[in-house]
Amino acid sequence: MATGAVTPPPLAGARRFPRGRSFLHRRLATSPMKDESVISTDGGNEETDTDSLHVARGLSHPGLSSSLSNKASVVPTPLLPSGQSDLRFNRLRPSIDESDCKYKRLFGCYVAREAVIDEEYWIAAWLRAEDQYENESGNRYVESFKRKFASKEFHALKKRCNTQHREKYICLVAVKNDDIRRTVLNSVVGTLDVCVRHPLYGEKFPEEPGKPSLHCRIYQPDQPKFGYVTNVCVAKYARRQGIASNMLLLAIDAAKLNGAENIYIHVHKDNLPAWRLYDQIGFKIVDQDDDCRSSDLCLLSFSS
Repeated sequence: MATGAVTPPPLAGARRFPRGRSFLHRRLATSPMKDESVISTDGGNEETDTDSLHVARGLSHPGLSSSLSNKASVVPTPLLPSGQSDLRFNRLRPSIDESDCKYKRLFGCYVAREAVIDEEYWIAAWLRAEDQYENESGNRYVESFKRKFASKEFHALKKRCNTQHREKYICLVAVKNDDIRRTVLNSVVGTLDVCVRHPLYGEKFPEEPGKPSLHCRIYQPDQPKFGYVTNVCVAKYARRQGIASNMLLLAIDAAKLNGAENIYIHVHKDNLPAWRLYDQIGFKIVDQDDDCRSSDLCLLSFSS
């Protein structure tokens, strides 16, 4: 018979739980999040919105649905920014009249327009983080990486759009446009950026994103402006519905309205779906020097 402390029998009716934090984490990861209904005051449709944003940190996202019917679509919950934040993902999306956008394009059940509130900027940043780490789902730290990436991109995006010195920077988002009273979280499905500016001294074409600039930050006001499109992202569950193409068409129109003669975009040489999309819209490959042709990114141009 073993010696030592004797464990008392459990009380009648008491539930026994496994020890350790791992069990709690598994329960949270596999249990559905608590939902909170957004009540329509005009007799319209209702939509459930995720209320447990703090619980969602570091957990895998629920299944996604691309349904655009009256049933509420389930979308991934963006991880909250680090530190204190005033972002409220349960707020209702602005209507088309409330948004009062200069650039807007209606198509199907969506509308492409400027981002107008901070929550839309944050979800745009989160979509870019999802795209950046799309092929690293097996990495145990991927959620932490995405959160850091989105937080950094959110602040940089707000700074670029609010600082309009010699550059016109616009963040476009694709938003669901239907009769359901949706939250911001369940509305934004795509994003891209377009910048309109004069070329820098010594600059012929826009440089690759993330590449250190080889030119001084002095603009040539006597040279025609050009537009440059970056960060084209569409949520996985909303792809193949013409969202990217309509955002690009709106970006081209916005660039033209701001005086751009040519609109440029970089595309990876192996990204065949993007090549087909840009070719359909009218982008043509730019003939660059040998150093640029040796890169994995190719520069395309759309002439107005």
